Amino acid sequence: MILDRYLVRQFSPIFFIATAMFVMLLGLIELFANLWRYLQYEVAAADIFRVSLYYVPKSLSYALPISLLFAAAYTLGDFYGKNELTSIFSSGVPFWRFSISLLVIGFSASCFSFFFDDLVVIPTLRMKNELSRALLHQQRTENNSDIVIKAEGGKLVYSVDFYDFVEEALNGLSIVELDEDGRFVSLIRSPQAFWNGEHWNLSGAVIYEYEGEMLAVRPMTGTERYREEPGAFRRNAVEAEELPVRDAGLLIKDLRGAGLPFTEALADYYHRFSFPAVSLVVMLLSISMGGRFKKNILLMSLLASLVSAVVYYVMEMISMMMAKLGYIPPFAGAWFPVLSFVFIGFLLLRNAKT
Repeated sequence: MILDRYLVRQFSPIFFIATAMFVMLLGLIELFANLWRYLQYEVAAADIFRVSLYYVPKSLSYALPISLLFAAAYTLGDFYGKNELTSIFSSGVPFWRFSISLLVIGFSASCFSFFFDDLVVIPTLRMKNELSRALLHQQRTENNSDIVIKAEGGKLVYSVDFYDFVEEALNGLSIVELDEDGRFVSLIRSPQAFWNGEHWNLSGAVIYEYEGEMLAVRPMTGTERYREEPGAFRRNAVEAEELPVRDAGLLIKDLRGAGLPFTEALADYYHRFSFPAVSLVVMLLSISMGGRFKKNILLMSLLASLVSAVVYYVMEMISMMMAKLGYIPPFAGAWFPVLSFVFIGFLLLRNAKT
């Protein structure tokens, strides 16, 4: 349709210019926030440029919804300000039909954002963080202390004083074995255990178990049963939001199986699917706010869209916090703001001036 092509032609240059500006702004904010650290360690300009380059995909991910919001509000506000929509309405084209091309762009941007974040943003952000830590001489350890996990459906309970990531060793290991009814069967204690690629080798292990009415202790032999992989003892230090979707799902599975808290990770996992929908939400807000003002149309459309977006982000922040604390289900925490604003947006769009 001619009107669709015309709207997209007016929208596109504003969107690309806004995206470039916001990406550059976010990159500069990140650069100047850490510039004093780079100067302190006399980091070369080429290395600083590499760090900034790795941050570009993340900046683009943040800038995409803001750019869509700005471009849609500006384009429609400009149309209203120049009375171009009067001719369109006079021809019998309803406003919702005229705005469909923008909704398609918003939906496409949401789909793009999901795959872009998973395939590009997370790997490059990890590379940026690793390079930045190396340049600033920051060390990150994956060692854990005071770990308790469950295995074999809760029949085995591991308690570890300290997990050494480099050596793949468990220090101060205790393993409690329970029966189907949760009753005590045995206790194994070992000062240290090493992973041999297939199972744990327990050093100087002893086992406590009942022999009749007496609790007996004897040296432990045969440790092939204990095959809980080393990753289970360190993954509770990994954030789900730092992993691709597939790995985040495996993390949650590990946490469930180990009997560790997984609500926060599950909320972040659902948020990975709901966050890309922000592009569609802000597009709906921009479109539905257009034409609701009679004076200073362009300025008021931009302001109203921005205020609505801020309200959305605040609601999302609160719902995610409540989900991570367990007050509401993780799925509701991630999707409630999206579904609420999509409903409000379509309702406003249906009643928009036409």
